[in-house]
Amino acid sequence: MELEILFKIFVSLLAGVGAGLGTGFAGMSASAVITPLLIGLLNVSPFTAMGVALASDVLASAVSAYTFKRNKNIDLKNAWIMMVFVLVFTVVGSIAGSFTSPTFLGGYSILTSLFMGIKFLVRPITEPKNPIKNQSKKAILIKSIVCGAGIGFICGFVGGGGGLTMLFVLTVVMGYDLKKAIGTSVFIMTFTALTGALSHFSLGEEPDLLVLVYCIVFTLIFSLIGAKIANKVSAKTLNRIVGIILLAITAIIFIARIV
Repeated sequence: MELEILFKIFVSLLAGVGAGLGTGFAGMSASAVITPLLIGLLNVSPFTAMGVALASDVLASAVSAYTFKRNKNIDLKNAWIMMVFVLVFTVVGSIAGSFTSPTFLGGYSILTSLFMGIKFLVRPITEPKNPIKNQSKKAILIKSIVCGAGIGFICGFVGGGGGLTMLFVLTVVMGYDLKKAIGTSVFIMTFTALTGALSHFSLGEEPDLLVLVYCIVFTLIFSLIGAKIANKVSAKTLNRIVGIILLAITAIIFIARIV
């Protein structure tokens, strides 16, 4: 019994470290790490594992967002607009996703993490090609609506992955620098994770409280560490850190899936 408890704590720590650093450094969703680890190593049902991951995401994203806001690295004005469409189209995507294979999420998470990790290492984003400050208000509004709808649909369709998709869209399409993209991403993910966690726990089975609490605590601690460091380092260094973390997370997800 003691070994079982210790193993649960170890898996929760591993998941919390990966999810927390991924959230604080890269603005990604904790579900990309926590869900496959809980399923692969603790035999938690996919629906419950996703609920634990989303619950862990709420506080982790919130404290990360607060840290980025203190350093003026969040675009609150446009984030609210995008968030509304993310939430609405997450529901639409969820309906469409109910007709697809449940293995699609794992494949999407691995491919997205791998692609983004390589991108930030090989082609770091230090200054966007078309910075958002040079764009018209109309263009920003249209992009916020379209991108929010697209991110929400993808998030609902595959059951997660919204954080990495959002990071790509905010940097490449919207024209944010990496720090502001991460800050805006974790701000939006705070509310999407809260909505998702409440719906999962209201519809699913009761989670293992030990695993739930430790995942939340460890994710919170390491997301705060990641966010503080991310706001202090240079853009080039942050690109490298994010790239390394995403590639490491890719390896963790892959291992958890084949165990």
